[in-house]
Amino acid sequence: MNNKDFLRLGVPLGEATRRATDFVTKFILTGGDKSRLREEVATIVANPSGFVDDPLRGEFAKALLAAPPPPRSEPVKYRQWGEGLEHEAVMQMEKACLLPVSVAGALMSDAHVGYGLPIGGVLATENAVIPYAVGVDIACRMKMTVLDIPARDLEQKQDRLTRAIEAETRFGVGAAFRQRREHNVLDADWSVSPITKQNKDRAWSQLGTSGSGNHFVEFGLLTAHSKINDLEPGTYVALLSHSGSRGTGAAVCDYYSKIAFGQFPDLPSELKRLAWLSLDSQEGQEYWNAMELMGQYAAANHALIHQHLAENLGAQVLLDLENHHNFAWKEKHVIGGVEREVIVHRKGATPAGDGVLGIIPGSMASPGYVVSGKGNAESLNSASHGAGRAMSRKAANEKFNWKDVNRLLRDRGVTLISAGLDEVPMAYKNIREVMAAQNDLVAVLGQFDPKLVKMAPSGERPED
Repeated sequence: MNNKDFLRLGVPLGEATRRATDFVTKFILTGGDKSRLREEVATIVANPSGFVDDPLRGEFAKALLAAPPPPRSEPVKYRQWGEGLEHEAVMQMEKACLLPVSVAGALMSDAHVGYGLPIGGVLATENAVIPYAVGVDIACRMKMTVLDIPARDLEQKQDRLTRAIEAETRFGVGAAFRQRREHNVLDADWSVSPITKQNKDRAWSQLGTSGSGNHFVEFGLLTAHSKINDLEPGTYVALLSHSGSRGTGAAVCDYYSKIAFGQFPDLPSELKRLAWLSLDSQEGQEYWNAMELMGQYAAANHALIHQHLAENLGAQVLLDLENHHNFAWKEKHVIGGVEREVIVHRKGATPAGDGVLGIIPGSMASPGYVVSGKGNAESLNSASHGAGRAMSRKAANEKFNWKDVNRLLRDRGVTLISAGLDEVPMAYKNIREVMAAQNDLVAVLGQFDPKLVKMAPSGERPED
């Protein structure tokens, strides 16, 4: 038995869960019948006072009696896609489904551990928004433009494409343009919250830039298997980018998550990062409006990157696609047989309503996919947002070396302008397996193969 089993049997988080683990270990070591474990735990949970003096069960029983009542008796239902997901990511989803405001959830096939809600976690709540279920990098998104550049230019004019990327993008923490870029997002109302108001100049300085960690700008080949909007089937040069709302988005998350923490001092420590804001409160409305503004701002960052790169190359745009994640949406879903309006948080998950187009990347040396959503109700109309990490950044830095990585990149025909060792392909899950696990969520319309990749140089602090 593990912590997920304990939660499902009504064992409260914290000390009671730890004592449950101790009991199970002792039960087995003293020759207890493993097949009776669930029954044993359930019996103690149902009547802990009857086992306080039991030498084997007493400590567990006492911990149950001392534990504060759980937010709800058992987690709300959610479905998981993919096999072999890391246990801690699954437990983060289980804990999120214990919140009294939670009504439904889903866990995507690329899931891995995040802050509060796992990356790849989808959570529907009742009239409440959870800053850490949206994420630090609010409205992080994907954008693809297909350009009328000959495919041969990816090899024959690679230096020109590299110079264009270097000239028209900036990467890393605090990255900014000396000559600031302009976009009508600056005309929006930045006074919707004190944080967006005081960070407007900072946001302007970073307008049109990318972050660190797994953010990228890359050229590659898109093979359209079928018609995508007005783009006919065929092979094209495409520009793909991944980044979000930069330092201002992080500041919004930090400010409102602390407010949420302060409103629930009695929330179990294991749920602290899932503290929420009621949408009936001033703080909840401020956060919601700030989040919406960060969505516009993140979209503006991508728009400028793609616009300036196309202008630099004298290229015309044949197809323009984008989608975002790390966001919360007001949507209507049938839950428990009743249609209701809920707040759907997609932290590292792609909107995949019926016919909704999206982009799911792999790694710097594995394909990404243009997809059309199938509107699967069990996933709350969601899909994965990428391959998902197979290991931590620290583990990747310790395990891999550039000599082996560069050999792999050469074999795959990829030129890497810059990146950190923690972003190498081997640090990610197999994107083909991730896609196979969610073929009931999306249909693949095209495949994108990276050829020229730019990420933040090694040493930059990653953004979540």
